[in-house]
This record gives sequence, structure tokens and C-alpha cells, in this order.
Amino acid sequence: MTSSDTQILTGSAAEPKQDRLPWNALLALATAAFIGILTEALPAGMLPDMGHDLSVSESAMGQALTVYAIASSVTAIPLQSLTARWRRKPLLLGAVAVIAIGNLVTALSGSYALIMVFRFIAGVAAGFIWALLVEYALRLAPAHLQGRAIAVTMTGVPLALSLGIPLGTFLSNVADWRLTFLLVTGLGVLLVGWITAVVPDLPGSKQEKREPILGALKLPGVVAVLFVVAAYVLAHNILYTYIATFLDEYHMKGSTDRVLLVFGVASLVSIWIVGAHVDRRLRMLTLTSTALFAAGALLLGLLAGNDAVVYVAMVLWGLGWGGVTTLLQTAVTDAGGASGQALLVTVWNGFMSAGGAVGGILLDSMGPKSFPWSVLVLLGPVLFVVFASRQHGFPADRARTA
Repeated sequence: MTSSDTQILTGSAAEPKQDRLPWNALLALATAAFIGILTEALPAGMLPDMGHDLSVSESAMGQALTVYAIASSVTAIPLQSLTARWRRKPLLLGAVAVIAIGNLVTALSGSYALIMVFRFIAGVAAGFIWALLVEYALRLAPAHLQGRAIAVTMTGVPLALSLGIPLGTFLSNVADWRLTFLLVTGLGVLLVGWITAVVPDLPGSKQEKREPILGALKLPGVVAVLFVVAAYVLAHNILYTYIATFLDEYHMKGSTDRVLLVFGVASLVSIWIVGAHVDRRLRMLTLTSTALFAAGALLLGLLAGNDAVVYVAMVLWGLGWGGVTTLLQTAVTDAGGASGQALLVTVWNGFMSAGGAVGGILLDSMGPKSFPWSVLVLLGPVLFVVFASRQHGFPADRARTA
């Protein structure tokens, strides 16, 4: 990333920074990430109940996830360009408030169409959040701790996927799915107050200094990082979206909550390891994470009939997945600055929504046993691209390119 790119990203070359992490602000940002992902994926564990109450099929109800991810994907780039000069804190507060409203409408409405409209609007707000979180982390942290700041900020993503969603599913089973969305709405309201109290406001960037976002594709390493994002996210979501279906194939559907808990704990360990070492070992950690995920998928493909092996595979998968958000956010920021971040949001959400669609095709045509093998097919090229991107994208010496 060039010096001009850095100034564009920070908005001001003279912004003062302490020599330590602003923990209160970063934890508030992490909670915003948690709510954004939890809102997106929460319906996955409640599709039968939601579909029954709203008088639609499970497949139709499943589009609640797709429309949210598509909204984040297709609106991220134009909206980031449109709001580049706006102050950042009002944008962040507005995005969190819109997601809270979307959850409130979902909890109270009996109209499928109205819920889908507000899911789309909430998805647009989530696209804002993804761009703002990393920008905030970079601008608030000292240079030598920026990778760690991103790691703390993005902790909310694996927490939501591995702990929040199973908990939400449990609550919907013992109470009602609408109550779960009301609780997430309440968390959003509390977060608005928290952000107001502890997250500083920051100016936008000077529009005349910004290059077109798509121009970042010409920068060395950006395309390589985005390819890894696409393939890794697609592989993860094919398997994660249909994990209950996969486990049911091996008579383990009743253990889904425990399996996901193991996955979640392993993800947290990965987050801690990556956060501690991302600033010095980005390339090695990316290769290791991919290899761990591939090893877990191989075990599921060969020996999923053994319950103990499934739990081992989930540990490997969680170790591979937990820190990958931090790794890829850091890599694309080094290579493409703020424009690279906007492209990552688009690619990430686009291939997250594609995971459900591709998984559905595989399920209908080849059955759930095909999921682990599809993961391996996708991760093979990921390993090759990361290994080949030694100079740009995933450099051996990040300090020379950051």
C-alpha cells in the first residue's frame, strides 16, 4: 500500500494515535460485527418455524439469508463511494440502528414480503458496517498494532457464527423465534448507546484524492487476495449452511449444537493466535489456516461415520476458519487500501450467498456427502495462490509492503 493510499484510508495524515489499543472502542466495533453476522445467519436455525408462521416453504424462507448477503454485496462499492466524505461515526450509528429496526420488523411482522424488504435494507446497512469496522481499526491503532486491532474488531464474526447462532437456535426452540429477534434488537439498541459513548468520530476522506474503487484491481496482489476470499468463503458456507443436513446423514443431527460449540471454541483459539501474530506472520498463518480447514474436510469426507472423528474435524475446521477474517482483511488492506476493503465486502458477501445456492445444488444432485469434497476442490487452488503470491498479496516479508 502506497503512502497516498494510507492517507486516503486514514483521512488525515496527522491523526494522533496512542501507543496502545483502544480496547473499549474496538470491543464496541466487534459487537457491531457480531450483530451484523448474527442478523444475517440467524434464520438458518429457525427456517421451519419461521416458514410455518409466515406460511411459506423452508426454501422460500431461506432466501432471508440470501437477500441480506446480496444487499451487502451489490451496494457496498457505490455506497462507500457516495459517503466517502461523510463523517464516520454517524454512518456507523445509522447502520447499527437500521439493522436493529430490521430485526424488530422481523420479530413483529406477519408479512413475509415486508420482512424480506427490511432484510434487504438491513443487508445494505451491514455493508456499511464491514467497510467502517476495518477503517476504524486502522485509524485508531498505532501502525505496529493495526493487524491486532483488526483481529479484535473482527472477533464478532466467528463468535456470531459459532456461538451466537446456536444460542439463538436454542432460544427459539425453548421459547419462540420472534423472541430471539427481539433480543437481538435490544442488543442493537444497547450498542448504539455504547458506540455513542466510547467510539470517537472520524472525518471522511477527501474525495479528490480517491481513485475509483475498481481501480484497486490493478494493484499488485489485490486479485490474488480476492480470489482467496471468494474460494475460502464459498467453501466454508457450502459446508456450514448445510451442516445439520450433513450431520443428519450420519445420524448426528441431535448433536448439532455440541458440534457447533466445539467449532466455536476452536475458532476463538484461532482468533487469539492470529491476532497475536498477524502483523509478522500473515503468509504462514494463511497457509496454515487453509491446510487445517482442508484437513478437517478430508476427515469429514473419509470418516464422518465416527462421531469422535467428526469432533476432531470440527476442531481443525474451527482453527482454520476463526482467524481467516483478520488475515484476509489485513492482506487486502495492505494490497489495496480502502478500495480493496470495498471490493472484499462485495466478494465476501457475494460468495457467502453463493454458498447456500451451490450447496443446495450439490445436495439435490450428489447428496450431503459431497460437501467435504467440494471444500477440498476449492481449497486446493487457495493454497496454490497463497503460496505463489510471495511478493504481493501474501508477501513473505509483510513489513516491506504494508
